[in-house]
Amino acid sequence: MVYGGKPSTGCYLCRKRKIKCDEARPSCRNCNVYGRPCPGYRPDAVFRNETRKVERLAKKDASSSSSSSSSSSAPTSQVHTPKSQSSTVTEKQALSSQQSALTLHRVQDATWEQRALCYFFDQYTINSDNEDGMGHLEYLPPLYARCGEVSPGDGSSPSTCLRWAVDATALMTLANATNAPPLMVKARQGYGKAIRSLRTALASPDQAVKDETFASVVLLSLFEDITGERNGLFSSHTAGFEFLMKLRGEDQLGHQRGRDMFSFAYTHTYVEILALGDKPRCDFAWVMGMLNENDPIESLMLSATKLSQLFLSMQAGPSSPDQATVESWIATGQECDFALSQWSLHLPDRWLPLVVYSARGESLLTYNRISNAVIWGYYRAVRVMLQQLLLNLNRTLISINQKNQQPGDPAPVEGKLDENTLRAVIQEMTTDTCRSLPFSISDVDTLGRPTNPKDKSRSIRAAQGYGMLWPWWYMLSCGMPTPIQAQQIRTVLSRVGSSLGIKLALILAREAERMRGDSQPPETTVDGS
Repeated sequence: MVYGGKPSTGCYLCRKRKIKCDEARPSCRNCNVYGRPCPGYRPDAVFRNETRKVERLAKKDASSSSSSSSSSSAPTSQVHTPKSQSSTVTEKQALSSQQSALTLHRVQDATWEQRALCYFFDQYTINSDNEDGMGHLEYLPPLYARCGEVSPGDGSSPSTCLRWAVDATALMTLANATNAPPLMVKARQGYGKAIRSLRTALASPDQAVKDETFASVVLLSLFEDITGERNGLFSSHTAGFEFLMKLRGEDQLGHQRGRDMFSFAYTHTYVEILALGDKPRCDFAWVMGMLNENDPIESLMLSATKLSQLFLSMQAGPSSPDQATVESWIATGQECDFALSQWSLHLPDRWLPLVVYSARGESLLTYNRISNAVIWGYYRAVRVMLQQLLLNLNRTLISINQKNQQPGDPAPVEGKLDENTLRAVIQEMTTDTCRSLPFSISDVDTLGRPTNPKDKSRSIRAAQGYGMLWPWWYMLSCGMPTPIQAQQIRTVLSRVGSSLGIKLALILAREAERMRGDSQPPETTVDGS
């Protein structure tokens, strides 16, 4: 043993930021001011040998990985080496790689579970402010802390389910960031426990409506996207979201935590309805009366709901609709489009994009904060969906009119809409999405100046990249981008997937390439042009 001197007694985050901690309990004031959950304090220690501790832990994790992966049915990441090398060399190289990866996120005197939890909360929980109220999973740290105060009992309570779901997602987040297979094995084991506990909670009417149960589904859906293990592009948790939103009813919108959970699930569900053509399993007409059309986010959710109702009406309609039916669909679509075109007119100035120019003279769009860019991304994607729907309806109407045209009629067959105008809106939305990319991934600041890659305070966080995946994917696959614009969007999807460890981003990039029939490999930089 070596005397390491008197260790710092500050919280983990203050020590990571290299600032003096006020050591307040249960959380320090610096973390609250910084807008992050305080990860807590390490136990008192004077003598330590961190290197040997890491070596022992890595060896233990490696051995448990080999034994667990043989008995587990879940797929796990493996370390591959050529078969021509001896098994001894292979094991040494794998162990060395895992040790190097794991020590990248070393926090003294903390378990890997604690380190994973700190890293996950840092990357995926964002506190809202008083102006906009746009956070991400900000209810999770206090809800998780409350779970720790509850006796686990038989392991089937909502609190225990949430704790396993959070722990599993946190471990997988750190495992992807460090490429550490042992942590992936632990994460999958925790995921299995959370699924079993969730089934038990959903079987109880009292437990099914609890916030802990709903939050567990949120975490499990996030786990699925971090690992990139959806069923194609469809989530296995969408049905659960729809069931719980309906079961929890209007009461869930009566408090901020319930509204935040609802917004996550609602967005998750309607992405699949609008972008993937899925059919809802429940009628959410009651939601429309609960959404505040004066709130920018809820107003956008309201427009998405009306658009989805139009989609469903068309799906339920006749396979060969008559002229009057198609014209009624077009009129409804125009009403939706008018409401969307007015959305930005009622936004406060802090929400509006700012036109700036890069050092090379490219025109870029920046925002007051990245979360604003996320909302604008969804707005543009919904507008593109609607323009494409109107284009298809107009062509259907022209086809019907051609069939009904009598021989000798001099009048040319026309539709009700100007297709050039519809295409112009699609191109505008796609271009503005690409102009927003450098700011959205923190390559430039609000004034368009290049950011320093070493300045971690300006780095994009995983929650922000996660929030923009589906709008980017839709623009890439359906938004009529130019080859240069398509390359830019593929690039950011690949960057989010590789640098932030969100495997869904890589899958979306590949799927968009397949849909476009474009096999060009993604680049590694975004030039902002």
